[in-house]
Amino acid sequence: MELLAIPFMQRALVAALIIGLAAPALGIYLVQRRLSLIGDGIGHVALTGVGVGLLTNTSPVLTAVLVSIVGAVGVELIRERGRTSGDLALALLFYGGIAGGVLLVGLSDDSSTSLMQYLFGSLLTTSAEDLWVIGGLGAAVVAAMLVFRPALFALCNDEEYAKVSGLPVRTLNILLAVTTALTVTIAMRTVGLLLVSALMVVPVAAAQQVTRGFRSTMTLAMLIGVGAAGAGVLVSAEADTAPGATTVLLALAIFVGTAVGGSTVRRLRRRRGDSPVTSEPPDVVLHA
Repeated sequence: MELLAIPFMQRALVAALIIGLAAPALGIYLVQRRLSLIGDGIGHVALTGVGVGLLTNTSPVLTAVLVSIVGAVGVELIRERGRTSGDLALALLFYGGIAGGVLLVGLSDDSSTSLMQYLFGSLLTTSAEDLWVIGGLGAAVVAAMLVFRPALFALCNDEEYAKVSGLPVRTLNILLAVTTALTVTIAMRTVGLLLVSALMVVPVAAAQQVTRGFRSTMTLAMLIGVGAAGAGVLVSAEADTAPGATTVLLALAIFVGTAVGGSTVRRLRRRRGDSPVTSEPPDVVLHA
């Protein structure tokens, strides 16, 4: 395609592929812990960080990273130590983050344009410096999710069992919180803060329709994320649509396809009396 010869399109595609790989790699753990909406909560807090950056004339991405990490760790500590439940802590994160973000962005110059860019994504404006940041943080997230996969799997499947087994549960919880904050921050350039959670959750939900084991679900979710992100950039360039919204809609279309296909295959197997065959033992059956 001729569009891929343009430097800013090349940067946009590479950034989308990195985020499409990293978001589901983290998202599978959040889905397993039934924290699918935490990305939205941290996204609202990241908006406060963006406001701080715009107001102080510093890097909005850097301030968003710092504020998001503080917010994510704070919610985890509230959930662990306080009497506040996880969903209530997330609600507080939602309201405080969006209110602080709108207030601070409104006080900065050129607030309406900046707010729209971060809420809905501005992938085509990705600079070479942004790409290095996205690549570095994305690689760190994927590496952490793969290296600590056995421990994180145990934590997300049964936290009490993880404690009894001697795993550093608090450290692992904070690791998930920090990597979630990093993923939200880098993904805001692709799909925007309002849609960032979709890229973490939808590929995982799609993969769950046709896989059984945790490892196979994680692998397929990452492939779906990369495919949806790459196709989203190309389709949006051709159709002149928003890359973030296009990416999410393509991921949802894949989910519908896998849900229908998986249901059809299971129905046919039941009719024939066949038992499903998997290439690996089902260490856990994940639920959407």
